[in-house]
Amino acid sequence: MKAFSITDVGEKRMVNQDYVFCEVNPIGNLPNLFIVADGMGGHNAGDYASRFCVEFFTEHIRNSSTAAPIALMEEAIAATNESLYEKSKEQADLEGMGTTFVASTICGNTLYVANIGDSRLYVISDEMVQITEDHSLVQAMVKTGELNKDEVKTHPNKNIITRALGTSKTAQPDFFEVELKEGDIVLMCSDGLTNMLSDDTIEKIIRENADDLQAAGGILVRQANENGGKDNITVIIVKV
Repeated sequence: MKAFSITDVGEKRMVNQDYVFCEVNPIGNLPNLFIVADGMGGHNAGDYASRFCVEFFTEHIRNSSTAAPIALMEEAIAATNESLYEKSKEQADLEGMGTTFVASTICGNTLYVANIGDSRLYVISDEMVQITEDHSLVQAMVKTGELNKDEVKTHPNKNIITRALGTSKTAQPDFFEVELKEGDIVLMCSDGLTNMLSDDTIEKIIRENADDLQAAGGILVRQANENGGKDNITVIIVKV
């Protein structure tokens, strides 16, 4: 297994509210762990939320005796959410903060995924498939037929998310299990990438640079910035 991660402030933002964790070695009972978090909130609250959640979550994983990957991630997300929510109530400057959170681990041939918010995980195999579902207002509108997929990127409310860590007492993540085969690539990213580049462009760049993950990640970030770089950009690429 090979993995590469990169995060960039983008062209328009002054602060990077994204936070990334990429570890191919064991973390507690997990054989590896990959996380992308995209914080939200005024002043420093967004970058505080994303960093706090990644650090709290990974520490919980390290100290837990739970072995099953989904149960372990579910337990860690619940504890992380509760702790962040309490902090937002204790400190006025952190009020209203939250973060998206997508985490994954590969155990044998199985990819286990936890997701809340609109940061994404894709698997690139015979084709590129988005595994996670965006917890966003525009995605809800797509599901009800109010919007079509082509209208999402230009919709004025495209940045409104409907679920996040830290915004309520309980979190509502989704969980997924995906069977992988040798040569498959896992892509995790914040919306700073997917709002700037089409899925087709992302897939093309990764396939053309499948043997050099660092090059692939660098090209994705550079092209997202060249297309406007309107948000922080975070990418993890894992090759099985």
